[in-house]
Amino acid sequence: MELAKNIAVAPGIQVIVRDWLNANHVLIRGNAESVVIDTGYGAHAQQTLALICAEDALGSRRLDRVVNTHCHSDHMGGNAALARAFGCPVSLPEYAARLVDAWDTRELLLDYADQQAERFSYADTIAANDRLRLGDLEWQALAAPGHDMTALMFYQPEHRVLVSGDALWERGFGLIEPVDRLEERLAAQRATLERIDELEIAAVIPGHGAPFRAADKALAEAFRRLAAYEADPLKLARHCLKSFFMFALLARRSMKRRELPGYFERVLCYREYNAQFFRRPAGELAEMVTGELLRSGAVIEHDGTLAPASS
Repeated sequence: MELAKNIAVAPGIQVIVRDWLNANHVLIRGNAESVVIDTGYGAHAQQTLALICAEDALGSRRLDRVVNTHCHSDHMGGNAALARAFGCPVSLPEYAARLVDAWDTRELLLDYADQQAERFSYADTIAANDRLRLGDLEWQALAAPGHDMTALMFYQPEHRVLVSGDALWERGFGLIEPVDRLEERLAAQRATLERIDELEIAAVIPGHGAPFRAADKALAEAFRRLAAYEADPLKLARHCLKSFFMFALLARRSMKRRELPGYFERVLCYREYNAQFFRRPAGELAEMVTGELLRSGAVIEHDGTLAPASS
């Protein structure tokens, strides 16, 4: 199990900080119920279950509800395992439900990006601007399109806590796909950041990384990155391919460099991005992506095998 940190953010609100393969788990404990927001990657579901059941998390309590900010594999991957373990319902963002109903592996970034998740059932949906009770606290659901056009954030006004999912991290936000509806996605991400900027925030719980309090500083960095992507879609495409590959490498732990041309030809996201932006042989595309990751220090190579520098 990777080293995870359990951090109290406000009374009744804590976060189990994971890594880049597994989204953080936001644990909300009240007298009436215990809720977890986002459940990590499916291959690590048993680790997720152990972390959530640990003495400094749920302990002897039951989990009464699972909620998702959005339905990408690193946020919904543990849904099925937790629902089985606790018999608890799952609540999804309203517009994500149709993707889960159809199990749309393209829009859910599953087969499309060489990611996996176990199919699950959900009990109900949450719409933007809904007010809902999680634990003993009242929360507001806010639309957070951009990284995922169906995503929600959750804001707790009493403690001024924002569960931002992948709409805002301390240094950026989740990838914006440039192959389809790019202008719409970029505009949506900008609107989401502007909506966050309107809130009174004491703490942000992001989908990845530790919770932070300097929301204004994080927003400034997010707007800077967004402007760079708006000015240069090719830069965004390269960022997305590196993100897809790093996720796959974290999941697999290692990959043979000689096998990458075939892998980049086989996995649809690389073929689509290559056709639209790069128009290179698959081997050259693989060298471009892995070369940049090796030079940045995110990936290491030993005897022709690539691995994450840290996992």
